[in-house]
Amino acid sequence: MNLADFLSLFSLPFMQRAVIGGVLLGILGGILGSFLILRRLSLFGDTVGHSAMLGVVLAALLELPATWSLIGFTVAFGLGVIYLIDRTNLGSDTVLCIALSGSVALGTIVFSYLKGYRGNLLSILFGDILAISNTDLILLLLLLVITLVWLAISLPEQILLTLNSDLALVKGVSVQNHRYFFIVLLAITIALTIRAVGILLLNGFLVIPAASARLVCQQFVPFLATAAGIGALSGVMGMIISGAIDLPSGPSIVLVQLFGFLAVALWCRQG
Repeated sequence: MNLADFLSLFSLPFMQRAVIGGVLLGILGGILGSFLILRRLSLFGDTVGHSAMLGVVLAALLELPATWSLIGFTVAFGLGVIYLIDRTNLGSDTVLCIALSGSVALGTIVFSYLKGYRGNLLSILFGDILAISNTDLILLLLLLVITLVWLAISLPEQILLTLNSDLALVKGVSVQNHRYFFIVLLAITIALTIRAVGILLLNGFLVIPAASARLVCQQFVPFLATAAGIGALSGVMGMIISGAIDLPSGPSIVLVQLFGFLAVALWCRQG
């Protein structure tokens, strides 16, 4: 592909939507992924992401709108898992393992009852950011605005909750309300991210930019900003590489994140 053909790709509406979507998802993923690793919830993101298979096949079986059904399912599933963790004496990793296995097993069984073409359902494993719609972009922008407003209003509480939840409770912070609201934001982000990078790469997309930022930032706000910047930059670079050498878009973005993490890790080791 020559330079003119490559540049002409980005004049196409679907490619422009994909780049914008990559930036918005990268910022959201960087911010929320930062809380995932600081609060040791990486397995939670993976569990909700894998449960999306059940949500997608149920929507297809019942002939419901895919995007809205997936959002509703992931929010309900995420809140349900947190409720079980709070109400049982089992460790959170045990409950998450049970929820992940159960949702995948049930999703596989329901999938076997679907008739006809299943290619669109299989694509959720790796995603396709080129298929992102204007509705998806509006939802992503709205979700990003809500997330930023939430952080601006409650940043001291979020820092305290992240560093010491017991102290936050003693100081009168509504730990449970903040926790459940974060789960709702995370679940919706996961539902929208699956369309772009798929179930198998979802957790890496959320965690890797935050892990890279954690290596170079010790203060909370710069850490969030750096993770968001890495997420946005990797989204754009992944789309450029994908368009230049005709690679799948989701895996390209995650590979950019991975190589970025390795570069930062090596640089920090030498420093």
